[in-house]
Amino acid sequence: MHEPSGLTELVTAAAHGDAAAWNAIVERFSSLLWSVGRAHRLSMDDAADVVQNTWLRLLDNLDRIEQPEALPGWLATTARHECLSLLRRRGRDVLVRDDDLGPMLVDVESAALDASLLEEERDVQLWSCFRRLSERCQRLLRVLMVCDRPNYAEVSASLGMPVGSIGPTRMRCLSTLRSLVSDTGYAFESGGGRP
Repeated sequence: MHEPSGLTELVTAAAHGDAAAWNAIVERFSSLLWSVGRAHRLSMDDAADVVQNTWLRLLDNLDRIEQPEALPGWLATTARHECLSLLRRRGRDVLVRDDDLGPMLVDVESAALDASLLEEERDVQLWSCFRRLSERCQRLLRVLMVCDRPNYAEVSASLGMPVGSIGPTRMRCLSTLRSLVSDTGYAFESGGGRP
């Protein structure tokens, strides 16, 4: 019996109940989902919930996937929505404090709030610069940002870009982004692998 290996074959087979195809999809894209959770700085338990909920959403919608080659983007977007939903719910949690701890908590909260606001401002600037990149650069960097070890063949197929040009194009796009960011007065640490 022929085992599906291409993404289109895997999605079609999984939609028809093939457990091996489903397992292959999960194995292929689990690291993508975990990287989205890590990018949102979730705890391991929260990231596990996001990953699980994303797989459940795919399972519910598997028979409706019309473009299997777009599955990595769909999974990343769904995981991102799950992260944001979880973070919004967390933001509504109310902490009750002991009056004796009040002054200490205010200082800690104030410092955390300052850091959070600075980080948010930096992120706004970064995404503003990101949106000034060409559409091709934006699409390429979005795909590469969500995967720890992207499969260049799949990236090539989904973006219509030769495999050999992905790395050099990525470098040019990141260089342009660094230049745009530098013009804003912000300096971002390199070495994280992500803009």
